[in-house]
Amino acid sequence: MYLRFSILLFIIAISCTSPQSENKEESKLSGNPIFEGWYADPEGIVFGDEYWIYPTFSAAFEDQLHFDAFSSKDLVTWEKHERILDNSAITWARQAMWAPAAIEKDGKYYLFFAANDPLTPERPGYDPNNDINHFGGIGVAVADSPAGPFKDLLGKPLLSDFHNGAQPIDQFVFKDTDGTHYFFYGGWGHCNIGKLNSDFTGFEPWENGQLFHEITPEGYVEGPFMFLRNGVYYLMWSEGGWTNDSYKVAYAMAEKATGPYRRIGTILEADTTIATGAGHNSVIQKPGTDEWYMVYHRRPIPNEGRDHRVTCIDVMEFNEDGTIKPIKMTFDGVKANPFK
Repeated sequence: MYLRFSILLFIIAISCTSPQSENKEESKLSGNPIFEGWYADPEGIVFGDEYWIYPTFSAAFEDQLHFDAFSSKDLVTWEKHERILDNSAITWARQAMWAPAAIEKDGKYYLFFAANDPLTPERPGYDPNNDINHFGGIGVAVADSPAGPFKDLLGKPLLSDFHNGAQPIDQFVFKDTDGTHYFFYGGWGHCNIGKLNSDFTGFEPWENGQLFHEITPEGYVEGPFMFLRNGVYYLMWSEGGWTNDSYKVAYAMAEKATGPYRRIGTILEADTTIATGAGHNSVIQKPGTDEWYMVYHRRPIPNEGRDHRVTCIDVMEFNEDGTIKPIKMTFDGVKANPFK
């Protein structure tokens, strides 16, 4: 009798702690925003069995001189990694470090970023007597870990010149199936594509000798991002103005990373019941699945500051023809999705 009773208790204990515990774990929600603080331009990526987000520290230009990173095992609980890179390591960065983009290659982790908000003389805001934005552009730093610390790879910008009218900001590196690392970037309504060399210290010229080709899709303003799904290349970007409620995300589709791109439309816009100014996004795919998430920033309501932007995540789904369904902004965020 005692033995039967003990077995019964054991069975009850197992039934209470295994499937139910797992269901409870998976029912957890990230909430939006997914972590505290003013953060924008989030770059989401998977390294190993962890999700990582590299955002801009959203502040006044003179205070925006470092990067924090965030990692998670399940998309719900995020660990903050403070000051993985700052201007003590990037001596040429004097203001406005933003829009980081990370990628791993040969066991090293590379962080690309924009700094100094370089302007040309004909651009509004250019001050001939203040050289802080006469020089700058896109830099690259390297580390042995995705949590840093990162150090300047070149001691100068990777790209500081203006090509095809594109301000050298808002870069994204996409590794294609053949191993080519394509480099997308550009502000001021122009998007360029180039090819990084093998050690990420420069660019390989195209067949015509140019370093960059312009591929600007209709409506493009800034913030390019690319991903590949079922043989289709998706190019995403932001439209509107980053300082106001008109910011939104649009995308195009193509058969190759180099285009040509067919604009489809916008999929993330302001929702006055939730937030405004939603944009500068990235996309996370859980490896080995068709589960996708959009990571983006938005402006809470009410909003009292230009730099009051928060990082959020919501589910991204596709129609049968491969087009993307409009993103539904939520306060709940997403369910836990740990690596098994």
